[in-house]
Amino acid sequence: MTRTAAIIGGGVIGGGWAARFALMGWDVRVFDPDPEAERKIGEILANARRSLPMLYDRDMPLEGTVRFVETMSAAVDGATWIQESVPERLEMKQQVYQTLQATCDPAAILASSTSGFRPSQLQEGAARPEQIMVAHPFNPVYLLPLVELVPSAKTAAKIQSEASDILTQIGMFALPVRAEIDAHIADRFLEAVWREALWLVKDGIATTEEIDNAIRYGFGLRWAQMGLFETYRVAGGEAGMKHFMAQFGPALKWPWTKLMDVPEFNDALVDLIVEQSDAQSGHMGIRALETLRDNNLVAMLRSLKQQDAAAGALLNAHQRSMRKPLDETVPLVTVRRTVPVDWTDYNGHMNESRYGQVFSDAADALMIHVGADDEYISNGNSYFTAETHVKYLAETHAGDAFYVATRVLIGDGKKLKAYHEMRTPEGEVIATCEQFMLHVNLTTRKSCPPLPDVLARVEAVAAAHKDV
Repeated sequence: MTRTAAIIGGGVIGGGWAARFALMGWDVRVFDPDPEAERKIGEILANARRSLPMLYDRDMPLEGTVRFVETMSAAVDGATWIQESVPERLEMKQQVYQTLQATCDPAAILASSTSGFRPSQLQEGAARPEQIMVAHPFNPVYLLPLVELVPSAKTAAKIQSEASDILTQIGMFALPVRAEIDAHIADRFLEAVWREALWLVKDGIATTEEIDNAIRYGFGLRWAQMGLFETYRVAGGEAGMKHFMAQFGPALKWPWTKLMDVPEFNDALVDLIVEQSDAQSGHMGIRALETLRDNNLVAMLRSLKQQDAAAGALLNAHQRSMRKPLDETVPLVTVRRTVPVDWTDYNGHMNESRYGQVFSDAADALMIHVGADDEYISNGNSYFTAETHVKYLAETHAGDAFYVATRVLIGDGKKLKAYHEMRTPEGEVIATCEQFMLHVNLTTRKSCPPLPDVLARVEAVAAAHKDV
C-alpha cells in the first residue's frame, strides 16, 4: 500500500522533500499558503525527475502523487511522515506542531527540517513531545542523502527507529546525532567556514569566487569522498593520524583563523558580498545554476558509486534493495532507466559506447531471469558475449527515460542469442542489438552446456518468444 508524506512548508527544502518522497513512490500532500507554492515546487519536481533517476541503473518506483491542499489538517490526514519546513522562527514552529497534533495520527513521525533549533525547543508546548524530532537534510534533498536525525530525551525510541528505517528506504543516510546541540553537526562546520570566508572577503584577502575556487578545486573534492578525519589520516602518511596531529597540532595556537570573532554584519559587507557574487555567477539564472549543480552532483555520485565508496556505496545498497524479478512478458523488459549525464559526449547525446552498456545490462538481466545469477556465476558458470551487432536509430540525451525489450531468438545447448530493442517510453525504437552468447565454464574458460535448470529455463523462454 502506498504511504503518504505530508510536507508543511513548500520552500526549497520542503519542495526537495516532496520530490524525494514522490519519486520514491510515496503519495505527497503539500500545505503552503504561498500562492506561488505549486509553481515553485513544480519546478523543483521537474529538476528532481530529470536528475534523481540518473543515479540509478534500474527502474525507479512508480512515482507517487503530489497534491496541494488548503489546510494542515488535510495534509496530515493518514500521513505516516510529516515534514515541517516552515521559516526558522521558533514560535511559528511550535504553533505549527500544536495545530498538526490536533489532527494527525499520534503514531506518525513529526520531523523538522530546522538547521539550528534543538528538538527539546521544538517540543515546548506540544501535546505529544515524544512524536517530534529533527530530520535536517541538505539541499537538494532529492540528491544529497544526508539527514541529521536528532531526538530529544522525550522523543520515543519507536519514532526514532521508524524514522531511520524510512529514510533508508527512500535512499537517504540517517546520521544519528548523539546529543542535542544548536545547529546539530554539519551546520556547525558550515558556520565556521562561512565566518572565516566573510572575514577573508571583508579584509580584501580573497573574493567570493576565489574562495569558492579554493574549495571546489582543492579540499572540497577530498571531503566529498573521505570527509575530514580520514583525509587528515592520509595526510599523515605511513605514520597515520598520530603523525598528522603531532605535525599540525601546534598550529591550533597560531592566529590562522578568526573563528572566535565575527565581522560586523553591516550594509557595506552585504553590498560587497552581493557585488562579488553577481560578478561571479550573475550571468546565470537560478534554474541554470540548479541544473549545473545537479549535473555535477550526479556525475560525482555516480563516480563514487562505481568505486562503491562513501555516498556511492549507499546508492549501490539502495539500488540492490530495488531489484525485482522481471515480469513474464513477451518480449521481456530487461532494463528501464534514465540516461545519466556522464553518458553524453561532445555532441550532446549518448555516446555509442554506452549503448553497449545498456545492452550488456539487458543481457545481465536476462541471465538472472534464466537462473544464471550471482550464485550460479560464483559456482563457476556464466555466459560470455561472442558477437554483437548494434544499430543506432535515434539520438538519446541526458535525462531521457528508456527501456529495453528483449527477445530470445536461440536457446539451444550452449548457444544463447538475444535481440534487444532500446525504446522510448512511448515505444519508439532508439537502437537495436543482436547479441550472440556462449555458455562458459569459468574454470576452464571453455564453452560448455549450461546446468540442467538453467538450460530448461533458457529453452522455455526461447519457446515462448518463438515467432513473436
